[in-house]
Amino acid sequence: MKKKVIGVVPLWDDEKESLWMLPNYLDAIISESALPIVFPLTTDEKDIKQLASMCDGILFTGGHDVSPSVYGEQKRDVCGEPCAARDTMEGILLDIFIRTQKPALGICRGIQFFNAYLGGTLYQDLPTDFPSTVEHHMSAPYDKYIHTVSLIKETPLYDLLRVDTLPVNSYHHQAIANLSPKLKPMAIAEDGIVEAVYLPEHPFLWAVQWHPEFLYGCDEPSRKIFREFLDAI
Repeated sequence: MKKKVIGVVPLWDDEKESLWMLPNYLDAIISESALPIVFPLTTDEKDIKQLASMCDGILFTGGHDVSPSVYGEQKRDVCGEPCAARDTMEGILLDIFIRTQKPALGICRGIQFFNAYLGGTLYQDLPTDFPSTVEHHMSAPYDKYIHTVSLIKETPLYDLLRVDTLPVNSYHHQAIANLSPKLKPMAIAEDGIVEAVYLPEHPFLWAVQWHPEFLYGCDEPSRKIFREFLDAI
C-alpha cells in the first residue's frame, strides 16, 4: 500500500544560503507511517502547484519571522529578518490547501503565518510588545514542558485530547496579537496568548504555537495531534 505523502515547508539558513530541516518534523511523520517530502524554496507558482498536487497533506514548519508586510505593518528593529521567498511560497501553498481542502498543520511560525495571511496581526516581539511572566522562549532541550495552555471546549483539539489544560514546550518570540476573523482559537496560554487555532470551514487546518515534534517521543498528546493530522487524509 502506498504511503501518505506529506509536503514539508523547508527551513532557510541565511548565513549559509542553504535549505535545512530539523529531523524531528520528519521523524514524527515517518512514525505515523507517512512519507515526508521536504520542498525546495521557490516562488514559482506553477512549481508550487505541482508540488502541492503530489502531496496528501502539508506541514508548515517553524523558522523565520513572518514579514510584517503580510499583516500590514512596518518592520521594527525587534523583528527578525524575514524570508520573503518563504512568505510568498507559504501564501501560495495556504491558498491551495484551503481551496483543495487537503489537511494542513502549522507549527510555531505556522500558526503565526496562518493568522497573518488570513487577516490577523502578530506581536513583532513578545518581550517588547507583550511582557509576561510566562516563558515563551525556552532553552534546549525542547522535549520538556515550560508552561501550560487551557483548551477551549467544543473545539477539535479539546475533542481530541479531552483535557482542560495541557503542558507544552515553547520556543518563539512572536505570537498572535489580533486573531484572524477566519480562525477560531483552540488553546490559550496563562497570559492570554492564543496557542492553537483552526479554520472552521476546512476539514483539517490546525496550527499550534508550541512544538509537538520535539515532544512526540515522550508525550501522547503530541502524538495524537500528528495522528489526527494524518488520519484526516
